[in-house]
Amino acid sequence: MTRTLPTPHLASASAACCWIPLFALRCETARRPELAASPQPGALLSPEDPRRLWQVSPLARHAGVKPGMTVSQAIGLCAALKLYEPDPVHYDEQFARLLAALAHVSPVVEPAELGLAYVGTDGLEGLYGTPERIVEAIKCGVRSAECGISMQGHAPRHSPINSAFRTQHSALRVGVGRGKFVSWVAATRARPGEAVIVHPGEEGKFLFSQPLAVLPLDPDTHRRLRQLGLKTLGHLAALPEDAIVSQFGRAGRRLWRLAAGLTAEPVIGRPTPEPITATLTFFSPVAERELLAHALDQLVVRALRDPRRSGWRVQVVRARAELEYGASWLVEATLKDPTADRERVAAPLKTRLEQAPPVGAVERLAVEFTAFAPGTAELQLFARDASAAARAGRRRALTSAVQEIKLRLKRSYLYHVIEVQPWSRLPERRYALIDYEP
Repeated sequence: MTRTLPTPHLASASAACCWIPLFALRCETARRPELAASPQPGALLSPEDPRRLWQVSPLARHAGVKPGMTVSQAIGLCAALKLYEPDPVHYDEQFARLLAALAHVSPVVEPAELGLAYVGTDGLEGLYGTPERIVEAIKCGVRSAECGISMQGHAPRHSPINSAFRTQHSALRVGVGRGKFVSWVAATRARPGEAVIVHPGEEGKFLFSQPLAVLPLDPDTHRRLRQLGLKTLGHLAALPEDAIVSQFGRAGRRLWRLAAGLTAEPVIGRPTPEPITATLTFFSPVAERELLAHALDQLVVRALRDPRRSGWRVQVVRARAELEYGASWLVEATLKDPTADRERVAAPLKTRLEQAPPVGAVERLAVEFTAFAPGTAELQLFARDASAAARAGRRRALTSAVQEIKLRLKRSYLYHVIEVQPWSRLPERRYALIDYEP
């Protein structure tokens, strides 16, 4: 089978940083019209630990509530605090719509985190003109995405017009400059709905008075810099580069060059992935972790069998679930060593399932492969030794037998018996049957 190589990545030295603070919380409040009528302190629970807060509204911050606090601490500070269950699948879908809108303005778009993306602006002058007009094109693109989504003929999972863009375009902050760092700092200085543009040659002057907090610092490095009396990027850039390197090593060199405006990290455009997806809808909602872990195994197997995956190893895998009452669950893992082995692909998902399980029963479960690395076929990966090759041969024989049964009987009559609630007095609750897929 002929395979096409991945599209080469595009790059742009000039960047526009598009930032919507508290993106997930804004998505949540955008689909709750009653909150706009009577604003109140609110906070979004963490998808990783529902006992802690993830994003906090300005009203809640004013009352002393901060991200990372436990729910009990937050309620103690603000009794009127409104807590929201996280819906990470919904937030991911809305961010994907934002990226699609930005892709209509420039072919070079690099997502950084939820609510933050960089747009490459090299060459856009010929299409739009000045940087101010490029900013307007970005804002118009986001506004047009709002109109297009709200006029769709079919409703999303929650409501017909639950688009994050309904209120997001007014919160969009844009920063334009040379390289991602300068554009990011400019975006943090922009007011909601406005932009800050740093023209070529003005990077050093612009960065001079900015606080150290805009640098990508870990807490220990930030503390050490403050102990040295450094408060702004200008103070850091005024020191000799060698002195910073001797104290902080290679990371110190990067920080010094960022503060001095000498490093311009380009925007790297990534081609939109075409993920391989396998889904499973449960007849009745499932909350047992053992059954969900086994379902993840089966979905990984099904996705690995997709013909488009042949000859490629999985690099990024994620699982998403639709829960009862409209909630969702989403986990993602980047494999350090890309692989096509079922156990190694499923392992991080099952670990996350144990550490941060869904907060409700699962109605629909899906596994997605979103990034790949070139590699060999599964048989070569499995045949590292004689025993592995033998297991691969038995699996092929079993797969052939299952396929023959399906051809003759028009469906599979083979099932796995899974222990679900061994402590139950009712036999039908102790075990569950799911389709057998070798």
